[in-house]
Formats: sequence, C-alpha cells, structure tokens
Amino acid sequence: MLRWILLPIGLAAGALIAAVALLGIVLILAFPRLPSIEALTDYQPKIPLRIYTADGQLVGEFGEERRHFVRIQDVPESMKQAILAAEDERFYQHPGIDTMGILRAAYANFSGGGKRQGASTITMQVARNFFLSSEKTLTRKLYEALLSFKIEHGLSKDEILQVYINQIYLGQRAYGFAAASRIYFGKDLAELSIAEMAMLAGLPKAPSAYNPVANPKRARLRQQYVLRRMQQLNFIDEKQFEEAQKQALHVRRQIDRFAVKADYAAEMARQIAVDAFPNDAYTAGIKIVTTLNFKEQEAAYRSLRQAVLDYDRRHGYRGAEAFADMKEITRDDDEQIDELLYDYEDVDDLRVAVVLAASPEKVRAYLAGGEVVTLEGAGLKFAQRMLDDKAPANKRLRRGAIIRVNQDKKGAWQITQWPDVEAAFVAADPNDGAIRALVGGFDFNRNKFNHVTQAWRQPGSSMKPFIYSASLEKGFSPLSVLPDEPLSVSAEETGSQAWEPKNYDGKYDGPMTLRTALAKSKNMVSIRLIRAIDPHYAQDYASRFGYDAEKNPPYLTLALGAGNVTPWQHLAAYAVFANGGYKIQPYIVKQILDAQDRVLAETQPVVAGDEALRIIDARNAWLMDSMMKDVVRRGTATRAGAVLKRGDLAGKTGTTNDYVDAWFCGYQPSIVGVAWVGFDQPKRLGNGETGGSAALPIWIGFMETALKGVPEMHQEMPDGLIRADSQDPATGVPIHDFIYRESLPAPETGTPIEAEAPRMEPPAPVQDAHTRPIAPDRRVPMATSPVQPSSPPAR
Repeated sequence: MLRWILLPIGLAAGALIAAVALLGIVLILAFPRLPSIEALTDYQPKIPLRIYTADGQLVGEFGEERRHFVRIQDVPESMKQAILAAEDERFYQHPGIDTMGILRAAYANFSGGGKRQGASTITMQVARNFFLSSEKTLTRKLYEALLSFKIEHGLSKDEILQVYINQIYLGQRAYGFAAASRIYFGKDLAELSIAEMAMLAGLPKAPSAYNPVANPKRARLRQQYVLRRMQQLNFIDEKQFEEAQKQALHVRRQIDRFAVKADYAAEMARQIAVDAFPNDAYTAGIKIVTTLNFKEQEAAYRSLRQAVLDYDRRHGYRGAEAFADMKEITRDDDEQIDELLYDYEDVDDLRVAVVLAASPEKVRAYLAGGEVVTLEGAGLKFAQRMLDDKAPANKRLRRGAIIRVNQDKKGAWQITQWPDVEAAFVAADPNDGAIRALVGGFDFNRNKFNHVTQAWRQPGSSMKPFIYSASLEKGFSPLSVLPDEPLSVSAEETGSQAWEPKNYDGKYDGPMTLRTALAKSKNMVSIRLIRAIDPHYAQDYASRFGYDAEKNPPYLTLALGAGNVTPWQHLAAYAVFANGGYKIQPYIVKQILDAQDRVLAETQPVVAGDEALRIIDARNAWLMDSMMKDVVRRGTATRAGAVLKRGDLAGKTGTTNDYVDAWFCGYQPSIVGVAWVGFDQPKRLGNGETGGSAALPIWIGFMETALKGVPEMHQEMPDGLIRADSQDPATGVPIHDFIYRESLPAPETGTPIEAEAPRMEPPAPVQDAHTRPIAPDRRVPMATSPVQPSSPPAR
C-alpha cells in the first residue's frame, strides 16, 4: 500500500526535478543570449523636433513619434492607478511576471494555434516593446519572461513604470501618456479628470480598437471597464466612480492643434532644421525658437481668415461641399452620422456638418461630435439661393448635404463655405528683419504652398514707390508736376505691342504734383515718370531693394508693377523706407537648441543704422515715408488711418490689371507688413476688389493688435532737405514741401526756402543680443508660382 502512495510522489518529484533541470539548461543556454538592457538603464526616448514662438509658445512638432517625456514623480497618482488597474494591478508586488498569466498564455498558444489570450505585466510589455517582436509563440514568451527578470534586477519599479509611461504606443502617433493626453484632450496629464485618465489607460491593450477618435463606442466600453477596476481596487470611491461614468468626454478630432496657428512658419523652420541636422532633426529633441510673436501671429491668422471669408461672402455661395448617403439613418442622434463625417475635418471655426432637414426657412444640421444645430433667418441668407428647388441638384442643400457652418459675433449659427481664394500676410521688425508674424495661405492642410516665400505675383501699384524713389535721385521732388492725361505708347517702348494705358477709374485730373499722384495712385503720371528717368535705371534701382531684375524687365509697364515679386521680397523692400534707408534681411529662426536647451546655432542679423547697409539716401527715405503717409491720410488707404487713428502709418495699395492681385504694403516705424489676396490660378477677384478693399483689411486687423500701446513715432528729418513753396497746379492754392538742398528748382516747384527741420521723436533704439551666426532663410525654397506676367496693371 505504501508503495502505491510513494510511487506517484516519486514520479511527481522526478518530473519536478526534470523540469527544474530543463529550466536550468534553458536558462544556461538562453540567458547569455538576452540583449543588454542598456537601452532602458540609459533611456533616451525619440523626442520630436519642436518649433516655438519667441515668447515660448509651441507652434509645430515634427517626428514619427509624438512624445512628451514626463518623469515618474510628475505623473498624477490617479493616472498611475488607472494604468495599474487596466494593465497590471500587482505591478509593485510581483518580480516581473505574473506566473498564472504566463501559464494561461502558454496554454492558449499551444491549444489555440497562437490565438491571443492572457495578459502581460507592465515589465513584460516593456521587454517586448524594446527588444522583442509581438508574435505569439512559446519561445518569445520565454524570452519575454527572462528579460522581465533581467529588467527587474537592473531597474527599480518606478524606473520601469516611467519607461512604460513614456514609451507605450497609444494611437494617433502618440507615444507615451503625456503625448496622448495632449493629442486626445489638449491637456497636460495634471489637468486630466479621472474619466479622461481611464480612457487613456484603456488604450495600451489595443490602441486602434479603443481609439476614441476612430472607435468612440469601443473606447467608451473600455473606459468603463477601467473605471470599474479602479473602484474594485479602491483607487476611487463610489462618488468618484459615478461622476466619472457620467462625464462627457470631449475628444479632439484634430491632432495638430497648437496655441496659435503658424503652420507655414513652422514648416520653414523645419526645413532649416533638417538641412542643418539631417540625421537628428526628428529624434534628438531639437527645439527651434523662431522670431514670431505669439499675439501678433494670432492676430495675423485671424485677420487673414476673416478678410478671406468676408471676400468669399461678397461673391456668393457655391453650394454643398458633398453629399452623404443617409438612407440607413433613422434618428438624428444616430452615432453612425459621425462616421459619415469622418473624412471631413473641422478647420478652426469652419465646422463640418451634414444636413438633416432643409427648407427655405430653416435648416437642421448635425455637427461632427453629435451636436444638432438649427439655422434660420440671417444664418441662411448667404446660402438662400441653394435652398430653392430650382437650384442645381448637385449643389442644392437637402438632407445629406455636407456643409460648413460657423457662429457669428452673437453666437448664432450661419452657413459658410471653404473659400477658393488665397491670401498671405507677413510682418517684420524693419530694423533687423525679425519676422513677427507669417501666414502663407488660408489653410496649410489644404494648401501647403507658402504664398509668402513662393508666390511670384504681379505687384501692381505697390511697385510705384520704388519708381518715385528712383525719380528723387534723378532730380525730381514731391513738388514736381506731371500731367495726368491719356497717352499712347509704341510697341518699341513696351517691348511687345502698342499700348494705351488708363487710370484704374478711367478719370484724368490734369497736371498734379508727384506727392498727389502717388497718393491717388495715378497710372499716367507713373508712366511719364519712368519714361523720364529711363526704365533701365528704374530696373537697376529696384534691384537695390532685393527685387530680381530678370523678373522685372525694363519697360514702361514696370511703373505699374507688371513684373513679378514675392511678398517676402516686398517686405524687405518696404522695410528700407521704414528704417531710413538700410537694407536688412528678413529671418525667422532666432535660435536652435538641443534637448537640454544648449544653443546649437543662433542668428546674428544685420541691423539698420550700419552705414554699410545703406542703399538709399536718408533724405530719399524720409521723403518717400512722407509721401506714403499721404497715401494713408488722403489716398487709396484712408481706411487704415480711420480705423487705427494714428499719424505714423505709411504704405501703398496695389491692384493689378483686371483685379487679379490685390496688395497692401505698409508700415509704422517699428513694424512693416505686407498683405496679398488672389487665386492660385490667376483670375479676376471681381469688380472693385482693389488692394484697399481686399488686402488692406488684413493689414489693419493685424496692426490693431501689433500697435496696441505703441506710441506714435516718426523718422527724424535728416540734414540736407529744405522747404520749397509752390502752388497746387489744380487749384492754385499755395503749398509747400521739402526737396534736396542741392536741387535746382524746376519752374513748377517754386523757390526753395531754408527751414528748420521739424523736431520729431526718433524710433526706439534697437538692441542686438545675437552672438552666433546661422544662415536662416536661404534654405527656404523660393520656387516660382504658375503666375506669369500679363497685361499691365491698372492700379
């Protein structure tokens, strides 16, 4: 009897000894083959390239892995508890593996052909993510277990959890919980609610299946499971559990949201970083500090968008963006409607919606995310003709129509649309060229072409100040008189065919001073002026300011801006008038830093005031500044003075022939800005869409913010100018102006009279703190747009 009792015990003991021996052999053979865990003990996560404004706001992030490294002591306790509840409740007790879990997974792989079952510990997940594949085999599980023991021996529990929290993939290209928190909720970890933490903690099991953007229902079920586990483990009490269950989560559909929209500027900075550090740009945690000012960039973005939308509303509604099949939708709160909108993104204030019901009096629409809104009255006015039964079937607003809506200033919903027109705006400090705001188009995701640096467009009358400036060097003055009368130009002079130019309004005012002609943007005077100074001289003179001579040929049409320039070139050129005659170089990158904030490179800009940079006489700059102030006081840009209520604004409108391009280039002594509006494939903007109506509002909207609290300042009149008296050629009223001291008065300018220069406050001094040079913007492509020279501009 005893023998029958001892026999099974002996067999079991023998089997155990054999198993231990076998395990020992496996360990002897496998352990030396385990990889080094140096990657964990010296953990260096891949940190993306980040772009910041000069005042520290994040505006761009580039890299395959979106990651924000966070130390374990900075992770909220509730976030740790949510992770442990979802993934490994005994993490701080076990030695790296959960024995029962490993046996269960091994049996599942053996009996189920490798089907997924069981759960890995956090340590095992770290081992797998760093060193192993994700295949479901017994061999891989064994290596995973052995690696887990090795990791537990080399790192503390908190160090392992820190690696896990920063390394685990959580969908939407987010690696780590800090990155996921920003991407899904737009918050730092410390700002999350328990409900939001539970949602994130549910992601590691299957980031695609439980992604709250792509699969909100499944994500919600997983979140509820995590909350129940947190309650069962006493991490939260009953009240917290119930509140978290009821909380509505607002998950961001767009992952690239930053404090301010600066996509075009961020892309320029990215190109510079990749050129400078091609191997490390996206992984080494490099930071680029741009010259952008946060508030001014925001103002530029908002102002440009508003001006473009205002232009678009002036030219009518084009109809539904697309149509969705609503046959299977029976309820207005059906979550399947969200799936119909999945391919359409909200873009800032342009919300995507699908029409549930439509009539000429009322439209009900479902917004992405579940909100149902009603539009009526003024909210339908813009789209009224597309609610008529006679509207084209492929554009008429009816059930299933995909539309765009936004809210007016009073919060009422209204129908809007994606604009077809494009625009650009750029502003800089005229004293050193630091870019303070840059918006290269209406929406970067729709059109990545940077119209500030890449769009070659006809400048129209915004080119006239450089012709007038050239004429001052040829003996003309603001008091010089030329006739504003019709003229005919031969083919020899135009370089192509005979030409009979006209003023933009078709009116002619007879003889007038150059000051008045520039303020009123008179084409006939400008053509006579360039003819008098010679187009070749005008071309050479304009080249001083940075314009490409080959793109601005030496014909009379140059006076009306029939060549091609970029807004970037215009910015640098107008800065010369703003700073008193010095050529500066616009730049957008201030510093490049490594992950530890050590300076890798720094821009050392040239600064106005260095006489080696002077390209025009100080007297010329002062007179042109004075004449362009008249453009704002009494010319084509009076709206700027009326809105901003300042006397130190100067600039010039520009509208090309047939209203194809609209410009306003202007400045105050502390900031220069250039606005442009037009279509990518050049076509008419529409009657009356001049620089003053289409582009100037962008500039004004920006300057309202940029000049807030900035005192008026004026250039100090340089030596070498004298006062000259004359008469207005149209009215005979006595007038006076300033001319070069050595100028001989022409008959129409009157007799020069010596005068004291008026005492005016000079601009605030410019400080240069830069010490190390980089070549910031030469790497930015300046590719030409499809725009080609066309007929001479009108204004």
